[in-house]
Amino acid sequence: MSREFDYFQAFDRNIGWLTEWEQAALAYKTVAIAGMGGVGGIYVQTLARLGIGGLHIADLDTFELANFNRQVGARMSTLGKTKVAVLAKDARDINPGMRIKTFPKGVTDENIDEFLKGVDLFIDGFDFFELGIRAKVFARCHQLGIPSMTAAPVGMGTSYLVFMPDGMSFEDYFQLSGVPPERQYVNFLLGVAPKGIHMRYLMDPTRADLEHRRAPSTIMGVTLCAGVVGALVVKILFRRGPPLKAAPWSHHFDPYLGRLATQYIRGGNRHPLQVVKRHIGYRLFARIAAAPKTPPSAPLAGDIEKILDLARWAPSGDNAQPWRFEIEGSTVVVHVTTDPGNIYEFNNGQPTLIAAGALLQTMRIAASGFGYSMTTRYLGGDATSHRIETSFIFDEAITPDPLIASIPTRRTIRGRYSLKRLSAEDKAALQAAVGKAFHIKWWERPKTRLFISRLSARATDIRLRLEEAYKVHLKVIDWSGRYSRTGIPAGALGLSPLTLKLMRPLMVRWDRLDFANRYLGGTIMPRLEMDVLPGFFCAAHFGVLSEKSPASVADLLNAGAAMQRLWLTAEGRGISLHPNFAPLCFAVPRPGLEGGGRLAQRKTAVERDVAVLAEGDPTRLLILGRVGFAGRNRRPDRSARLPLSDLKI
Repeated sequence: MSREFDYFQAFDRNIGWLTEWEQAALAYKTVAIAGMGGVGGIYVQTLARLGIGGLHIADLDTFELANFNRQVGARMSTLGKTKVAVLAKDARDINPGMRIKTFPKGVTDENIDEFLKGVDLFIDGFDFFELGIRAKVFARCHQLGIPSMTAAPVGMGTSYLVFMPDGMSFEDYFQLSGVPPERQYVNFLLGVAPKGIHMRYLMDPTRADLEHRRAPSTIMGVTLCAGVVGALVVKILFRRGPPLKAAPWSHHFDPYLGRLATQYIRGGNRHPLQVVKRHIGYRLFARIAAAPKTPPSAPLAGDIEKILDLARWAPSGDNAQPWRFEIEGSTVVVHVTTDPGNIYEFNNGQPTLIAAGALLQTMRIAASGFGYSMTTRYLGGDATSHRIETSFIFDEAITPDPLIASIPTRRTIRGRYSLKRLSAEDKAALQAAVGKAFHIKWWERPKTRLFISRLSARATDIRLRLEEAYKVHLKVIDWSGRYSRTGIPAGALGLSPLTLKLMRPLMVRWDRLDFANRYLGGTIMPRLEMDVLPGFFCAAHFGVLSEKSPASVADLLNAGAAMQRLWLTAEGRGISLHPNFAPLCFAVPRPGLEGGGRLAQRKTAVERDVAVLAEGDPTRLLILGRVGFAGRNRRPDRSARLPLSDLKI
């Protein structure tokens, strides 16, 4: 031991919550920890700072980048190093006198007794999927009379169980013996967290990939596990405090939800309610296992690809992502494709060019985060495609644009907002975002909000009655999940669950939908839920008007840049923004919508109302939308994006 180290001076601040004699006793206690990953590594550091004098630690892995989100031993300096060696060194840096016995091949059938020899307590730090050896260690602890515990980082909280020698055993509680491996995972999870309160905020269930033994985890959950384990070590070793609630008591603390769920489960997983949960869990995880998995992203090659990887979150109509990147060193040629056959295109691809401008602005903002400036040059195009050259120049003086943090979180929330008004500061910031070449016009009064809501509803009535629009909707609406890489998830449309349920079978064939629209009032609920109610329940509608009518591709690209800065500024201020291009789409000449029919009349009304909003010149009104405060959104369905590998030429 170093002459400079003094045990009692090092751990003096523990005393008060511990007595002096308890602290002295900890120096001679030994704890075994199996697994040096997320929880195991932080257990080592926690117990070292508590003053535990002896550790048996086991793990056969080395550190890798995938460990960085939660494992305290994972650092750039430890990549490729064995976990037990790194954690043992860390513990001795805290207490040079620690007695540490390492098991670099992990715990095996052959060394279980050696691993548990002379220990006062066993703590489970095994990977979630290591159930076979975990069950054997717990069984041996029960035979040897060694208290044992498991704490799982579940979501942003922790679930934990204690197994005492005179109480229920691990196997009696979890019922793993004779069960197929994939069902053992369900048994273990439901036993550790029987109430499943964490499932309320599981944002992407497909990340629970049992087949490939991968599951999401957070450092918050890991850290809470360490706090729980440290407290239980004191409680068990010194037999003090309130009565210990060992298995079949389960405990789940979740600070994200602000809940503590403590439950006595007579018989553990044999309890009738647990049996029902298990069978539901088997079916649920079977569906998750069968669902398409998001392939891991390809490694990014250098700063330019990292810039583009962030910039791909730029918005585009119906999440079409009509661009591809041709990378040559620090130069990227952006290929933009327009679709003249898409009913939502107008004025020679104006919506797509505005989206391309938003992309270029996003690239510029993203580049600032890596120390680059960006220049652009339009290389030419035609009715269906455009090419834009971008060049990146490194400059140490460049600092990240404050809007960069809003790029990946910016999204469209189509539901109702609160009626809270924007402040004068909010409006000033949004006007500054679009620059002097554009002017934001605000419509806040209830009467004008209702006016624009009705305008939007007319545009929706037109598009829902056109087969050309139906073909676009059929391609774009994604019913498969909560995130869509190439379209819009059905849950993000702003429709109620009942309307979605009624709409889905109608969307299978145009003749069904057309019949419902003509004779069953099929457009009423979509208009009400997507236009009228959200249009009224918001802070304001807005229009972005240019000083003059756009006369070139550059004018539309500049409009898109203004739109994106506006949107990102709103996001950064906690303001939701929902662009509304449908009225603009049907305010321009449309073949087939002339004459005196119902749709033609509605189109004429749309043209008239848009002209009113645009101060008599509809060509100057480039962006229409609404803003407001959406409040909490617990399960935000949203459009995701294609990986960069699919967007590169």
